[in-house]
Parts: sequence; C-alpha cells; structure tokens
Amino acid sequence: MADMLDVEILPMQEEDYDEVHALWMTIRGFGIRALDDSKEDITRFIRRNPTTSVVARLDGRVIGSILCGSDGRQGAFYHVCVAKEYRRHGIGTQMVGHCMQELKRMGINKVGLIAFTSNDAGNAFWQRLGWKRSDVNYYEFLLNEKNITRFIGE
Repeated sequence: MADMLDVEILPMQEEDYDEVHALWMTIRGFGIRALDDSKEDITRFIRRNPTTSVVARLDGRVIGSILCGSDGRQGAFYHVCVAKEYRRHGIGTQMVGHCMQELKRMGINKVGLIAFTSNDAGNAFWQRLGWKRSDVNYYEFLLNEKNITRFIGE
C-alpha cells in the first residue's frame, strides 16, 4: 500500500449526491440502478440512515464514498468506491472502519455486502480486509421492471 493520504471521512449529506454520482460514473464495472440510485432514492436512504453513509474528501473534493445502512438487525454496504487515482492509500479502509464503528455503536453485530464476481479489484480489497465469502445464495425480485442495472464502462 502507498502512503496514507490525509482525507476527511464525513457523513454523507443529501447535497453530496451530485459529486458522489459523478464519482460512481467513473468506476469501471460499477452497477447503477435506474431507480435505486436516483437522487430521490439516495436522499431517502440517507434520511433513513443519517450517520452511517460516508464520503471521503481530499481538498474539499469527494474521492470516495460508501452507502451504508441498517435494518436494525444487520448492516449493509452498497456502492463502496474510491476514485482510481487514489486507491491503495488506505481511503477505503478508513471509510469501512468509520461505517463499521457507527454500526457497532448502534448495536449492529453483522454487516454484509455484495461484490460482483467480475469486480476483481473490489473482491481483492474485501479479502485483504479479512472479509469472507458467504455460503448463501443471493436472490432478488424486482418490484419495478424499470429499475434495471447499467454497468459503467462496459
């Protein structure tokens, strides 16, 4: 890992959406859902989870983000990302640690995430942090067929 950068890890605010979305659009292979990742739906998510989602800022600019929430029993990470030019400087690790501490403070004892099998960089990151692949099958049912996933850069 390269030297740690002095970034600010801050709770994500509704007004961060445009910068965060712009970052997502630079992440090759990132899956963006038509409805779930809209400004309206992300705003609703942040309002429901006001302390757990974060942004990483360097010189005032968003260079990383995590959507993190809880259903009161288990935490979940979504859209964990760091701008390509700032990876391997401990930013993702700092963001993950911040979110996990907040979940633990809330009494949450388990956190999960989904990483696409084709996301080599993401899967390597999680494995370096000691996360294990689950032995469960993940199923989903789309309640709105307009909520399609589009992969960035593919």
